[in-house]
Amino acid sequence: MKVISLGWGVQSFALAAMSALGELPTVDYAIHSDTTHERSQTYDFAKKWTPWLESRGVKVVTVSAAPKTTSIETGVTPPYFTVGLRGAGMLYRTCTERWKIRPIEKFLKAELKKRGLGYAEKWIGITLDEVERMRPSKTKFEKLVYPFIDLKMRRGDVVKWLQDNELEVPVKSSCIHCPYHDRATWREIKLHGNGDWSKALEIDKTIRNKRPGYECYLTPDRKPLDEIDFRSQEDHGQLRLWAEECTGNCFL
Repeated sequence: MKVISLGWGVQSFALAAMSALGELPTVDYAIHSDTTHERSQTYDFAKKWTPWLESRGVKVVTVSAAPKTTSIETGVTPPYFTVGLRGAGMLYRTCTERWKIRPIEKFLKAELKKRGLGYAEKWIGITLDEVERMRPSKTKFEKLVYPFIDLKMRRGDVVKWLQDNELEVPVKSSCIHCPYHDRATWREIKLHGNGDWSKALEIDKTIRNKRPGYECYLTPDRKPLDEIDFRSQEDHGQLRLWAEECTGNCFL
C-alpha cells in the first residue's frame, strides 16, 4: 500500500498531483491529518483541489485527533516561547506528534489490518533543500519514502513543476498559531483579512498563563501579538526611499 502524507502545502500537494498525472506511481490514499487549526487558505485550497485529485484516481482521506483547544491543558504543547523565573525559553513540541503523525498512523494500522498487509509506503514531501528533516520510520508498519530526494528536486523545482502544469501553488501549510512562523508569515496572516488574525489573537491571549511559572507567547518577541509591528522595511518606507535615492551607480 502506498500513501501520501498530505499537508496541502507545496510539496505534499505536488506529490499528489504527480501521482494524479501519472508522473509518479498510483497511490492508495493521500491522507490529510487535520489539526483543525490550519490557515483558512489551506482549507479553501483543499476544498478546491480534492475533487481534481480524486477525479484522477488519488483518493483523499482526512483524519484528525480533533483537538478542541490549543490550550496546554490538553497535554499537547506547541513550542510556544516562554518567559519564567529562569529566563526565556520554549516549550517542548508535542503538537506534530499528537496532531499530525499519530492520526495517520492510526488510520494506516486499521487499513493494513483490514487488507492483511504488513506495512505501507508513506511518501513525505521533503525536498533536497531541507534534507535534514528526513527521518527513519519509528514503526514497523511504515516505510518512509522521499520521492523528491530521489528526483533531486528542491522546493523551487517543485513550484516550477506546479506552474508548468498550470496548477495552483498553495500557501505553506501550518497552524494559524504556529510559533515557527517568520515575520513575513505573520504579516501575511494579519493582512489577508480572512479571520485568521483574529483567531491568532484569541489563541495568543488564551495561552498566556496556562503554564504554571511561565508566560507563553507566539513569537520570540515574547510580547502580546497585537503589540508587535510586523511591517517590513518597505512598509516603513525605508527600501522605497533607498530606491529613489539610488543614482544608478549601484552594482547589485
